[in-house]
Amino acid sequence: MSAPPELPPLVSAALSLSGRRGFVSATRNETGRLLATLAASRTGTLGEVGTGCGVGSAWLRHGATDDTKIVTAESDPQLAQVVKELFADDGRIEVLSADWTALIERGPFSLLFVDAREAKLSARDVIAEAVEPGGFVVLDDFTPSMVWPPMYEGRVDTLRQEWLQDKRFTTVEVMVAPDAAVLLATKR
Repeated sequence: MSAPPELPPLVSAALSLSGRRGFVSATRNETGRLLATLAASRTGTLGEVGTGCGVGSAWLRHGATDDTKIVTAESDPQLAQVVKELFADDGRIEVLSADWTALIERGPFSLLFVDAREAKLSARDVIAEAVEPGGFVVLDDFTPSMVWPPMYEGRVDTLRQEWLQDKRFTTVEVMVAPDAAVLLATKR
């Protein structure tokens, strides 16, 4: 393990909520630590596409400086309400009960964590417009690939390949665990 096992209190609370709700696809701690590290270098607005139970937002908040705001969008109204309650004591986190496209209107973002499958698959152009120059886009839930073109389950991973070759970004695949990678893209 390359980090202390203790978790920030807000992250622990979000993970507990995730467990109670049976939500099995929460942001991994390794990805969360990367998000917190990146958030510490940002000012302005940070965003998360796909709130879930708020684990990603909690990690962003853990690293965020005092001059940042975090906006996250969750399409499930009941889940969005529960997460709003989780973050009720922190005025710098806004939870939208809306489709991820409503979040885009809140940009430009200095960091955008894209944690919703639909946005990852079809919205690279929209995301590129929503991120400020020099801003980060983080996409998680990739299986590490050690070959070019990148492969997943015996086929070319076109999503990953397109992000890695998009001229609007400088993108790198970062392995956060032996079985997990993220794409980290910086807008040019």
